[in-house]
Amino acid sequence: MDMGRESRWEKDAMTVEIVFALVTAVVLAAAVFAPALVLTLAFDLSGSASKGVLTGGALVGGAAGVRRLVRVLYRFDTERRRGH
Repeated sequence: MDMGRESRWEKDAMTVEIVFALVTAVVLAAAVFAPALVLTLAFDLSGSASKGVLTGGALVGGAAGVRRLVRVLYRFDTERRRGH
């Protein structure tokens, strides 16, 4: 085996970590967006009020999801470089 190349186990670990990061990011984004959707439906908002609440929820949810994705992958890379 060549030095400096990832082993099969390392490649599998990276794949699992990427999938984990993506799934948890999507779940977090949906969980953050859900209150905006519930608020819109519960108060029967319409027009620009509904659009504003949903847009705000989508932006905050998307930002939370991206932050989660970056944190998980960064943490994995840091641990991998330390040799854990």
